[in-house]
Amino acid sequence: MPSVLSCKPDIGFLPTPADIVDASLDLAQVTASDVIYDLGCGDGRVVLTAVQRFGCCGVGIDIDPERVQQARHIASEMGVGDRAQFIQQNLFQTQFTEATVVFLYLLPHLNLRLRPALSNQLRPGSRVISRDFDMGDWQADRVLYLSASEESMLYYWEIGATVC
Repeated sequence: MPSVLSCKPDIGFLPTPADIVDASLDLAQVTASDVIYDLGCGDGRVVLTAVQRFGCCGVGIDIDPERVQQARHIASEMGVGDRAQFIQQNLFQTQFTEATVVFLYLLPHLNLRLRPALSNQLRPGSRVISRDFDMGDWQADRVLYLSASEESMLYYWEIGATVC
């Protein structure tokens, strides 16, 4: 199996516009007590916005070392490095049991592949937000259509006591 350093991203970096980040965090009803994980975090903007806006803690996971370094640099410049952590790792090997909110902007087949880990690792009451892509037959609790900076769909699931 190749090391994390030799792995290539399954999807290119496509930054999420600020208004979609804000709408995602609002939909998830993020508070200071949340721990937000962004799986495939890119430059860290979702975690950094949540940490700055709500005072919560966050973790960004990305396989691309350049993106992780960029996110760490921005966190340091913003003075939030104590609450925002960025890890270079394959998101399918990530433990995110402490997450109360998970943000995804991945392709549909990656969402489906990640779905069992979400079901197994997240506690009841945790929230999952996926930009633009659903998770097959796992019906979203809410879907929000946005058309400000660019058209986008936000899918929201709240983890219940039953398996997803």
